Amino acid sequence: MLVIDGTDYIFGRLATQVAKKALSGEEVHIINAEKLVILGDKQAIIRKFMKRRQQVSKTNPEHAAKWPRVPHLLVKRMIRGMLPWKTKRGRDAYKKIIVYSGNPKKLTAGGEINAKKYDGIAKHMTIDELCSSLGYRG
Repeated sequence: MLVIDGTDYIFGRLATQVAKKALSGEEVHIINAEKLVILGDKQAIIRKFMKRRQQVSKTNPEHAAKWPRVPHLLVKRMIRGMLPWKTKRGRDAYKKIIVYSGNPKKLTAGGEINAKKYDGIAKHMTIDELCSSLGYRG
């Protein structure tokens, strides 16, 4: 079991490593998911996610993709996009990824992950700020 503290990690870099570990059969826990960082202009990021949330199927609106507002669920949904979801292997890997807001089970982060941390220079936004702008109040 690999436990990763998401504080100040760049989301995309971390998510690819988590997807690879899960596909190889390892169980991965991410704590402090709301502190992950997305790089880019804040308004552009918000527009992108608002557009995703508003997409509907023309034939049946109930078949539209579901994009949550809760930080840990949003992170898990975004990692799902990096997995081969339509195969059994991808779905099994998805079940091995567990994401927490905060650290409710008092897990200790350990293990090696090859992902970059945010250096404090580029424009950025945390997952918590993104979810707040999408309407999450938590």
